[in-house]
Amino acid sequence: MLIGILILIVYTMGSVVDLWFNTLGNNPNWDQVFTNMFFGIDWLDWKLFVVLPLWIIVMLIAVIAIWIGYSMLTTPAPVPLEELEEELAAESSE
Repeated sequence: MLIGILILIVYTMGSVVDLWFNTLGNNPNWDQVFTNMFFGIDWLDWKLFVVLPLWIIVMLIAVIAIWIGYSMLTTPAPVPLEELEEELAAESSE
């Protein structure tokens, strides 16, 4: 729960608040304190908060597609019904 609240706060600061300060607020350096704390990297840039979730979604879809393709490739073909019926008939006659 605490991690969810932290993610909510950081995502809001990095997306909505940063976008507002960069456009309407006319103060693009509002997050200078956070930038100096993290090795000079602007972690609260709104572009990062738009691109990162989209990248994660694309990666998840790619992993699911790879998993489905691998499953289809490694799953053996099913036995035809005619052969199965013949085997069942042979077993029942014994």
